[in-house]
Amino acid sequence: MSNFYYFWGSGDLAHRKLYPSLFRLYKSGYLKDHFAVIGTARRPWSDDYFRETVVTSLKESFKDDEKIMEDFAQHFFYQSHDVNDSEHYIALKNLAAKLDDQFDAGHNRVYYMAIAPRFFGTVAEHINSEGLKADGYNRLVIEKPFGRDLDSACELNGNISKAFPEDDIYRIDHYLGKEMIQAIPRIRANNSKFEDALNSKYVSNIQVTLAESLGVEDRGGYYETAGVLRDMVQNHIMQIIGAVASDEPEATEAKVIHKNRTALFNSLKVLSPEEVDKDFVRGQYDTDDLGEQKAYRQEDNVASDSQIETFTAGKISFDSDRWSGVPFYVRSGKRMPDKSSRIDIVFNDKVTDFGVRPNTVVTLLIEKVDGQSILINGIDYRELDQDFIELPTAESADNSREAYESLIIDILAGNRIHFTLWDELRSTWKYIDAIRQRWDSQTADFPNYISGSMGPDSSEMLLERDGNSWIWS
Repeated sequence: MSNFYYFWGSGDLAHRKLYPSLFRLYKSGYLKDHFAVIGTARRPWSDDYFRETVVTSLKESFKDDEKIMEDFAQHFFYQSHDVNDSEHYIALKNLAAKLDDQFDAGHNRVYYMAIAPRFFGTVAEHINSEGLKADGYNRLVIEKPFGRDLDSACELNGNISKAFPEDDIYRIDHYLGKEMIQAIPRIRANNSKFEDALNSKYVSNIQVTLAESLGVEDRGGYYETAGVLRDMVQNHIMQIIGAVASDEPEATEAKVIHKNRTALFNSLKVLSPEEVDKDFVRGQYDTDDLGEQKAYRQEDNVASDSQIETFTAGKISFDSDRWSGVPFYVRSGKRMPDKSSRIDIVFNDKVTDFGVRPNTVVTLLIEKVDGQSILINGIDYRELDQDFIELPTAESADNSREAYESLIIDILAGNRIHFTLWDELRSTWKYIDAIRQRWDSQTADFPNYISGSMGPDSSEMLLERDGNSWIWS
């Protein structure tokens, strides 16, 4: 199957997502005998201690017989590692060669980087120069953030591209592993009326909401460098829009699908400073009505006069024949009333051409609500007698996996459909930079919404100005 190299800093991602996902694949039989995982960090751990940490983390999520966990953990090995030391890469190469023979792993390599982006280029260069690549496949997996603006993203990509071709780079956005996002291409392909109505003739507006009820928790230091615009809009929301709004591909190959998404993102209308003021709003949460929850500026590792947004809402437009004149309203925020991830497609009165009532709203729930995944005017589509849209059932069992589980399968299979390509990133960073630069030149009146609310009033006014309103409210 493959040898996994896992380069990490704190290891939090591994314990929360990667180990559980690999374990599910192990139990299902997708991963059997022919794989090994090499964990690397600066700590001077032994293999046995590393395996203990793996088993301990699994016990928090699973009730399996401990013997199964221990058998799984026997595939894990540890190598203390300094990313700048060439000798350490040679040690990794020798260990991988040994494990190739031990597990008959096919001389395949997956290099998983869950480290600070400033080390991406260094690690990639050493992997290449110290001969870690084998004669099977060699795939580089990168966790976000991939840069913090267009210039830094270009620099990172340039460094990585010296060692790995674009076809071997897998930029992970875990939203692209979610069941609904992966189902959207099938929904569009299997519902001809719905697909035919996805254009400016029939769509009034499209809304994407990624709301969280929690605050920044222990991520204040990270959020001070990111903010919700970079953390959520630049990657998750843009990729969700790409799945819904790009032209339906004439073939299902990754290159064809990404070609259409790249064309969509190339048609983004980059905003002038005046347009940023008009089309994007930002907010920062205050304490709640009872004063029981911290305001953002009271969180650990957050400046007392912080100008970082914890909420944003905006109107995105595309200069394309398909979507000309159709606003894409997006919003994401911390400390909102509930956790909600959804796409609301608001049709106009012309949709009656398809036998659908005027102004119908189709909601795709990225996170299911009470087992529901598609709503039509707020009602589960399965309760309605209609042929406009339904979720294909043939592959539903295969798509009941966790996001990282699905993405790991894609990496091993060499399927790049659900990963972000550089050409897409370049266009979305250019768009986001215009907003960020405008905001950085201004001082905001923060905090401006209370915890547990729907965000600042300006979010509602953004849509009211166009005669529209948020569907989730």
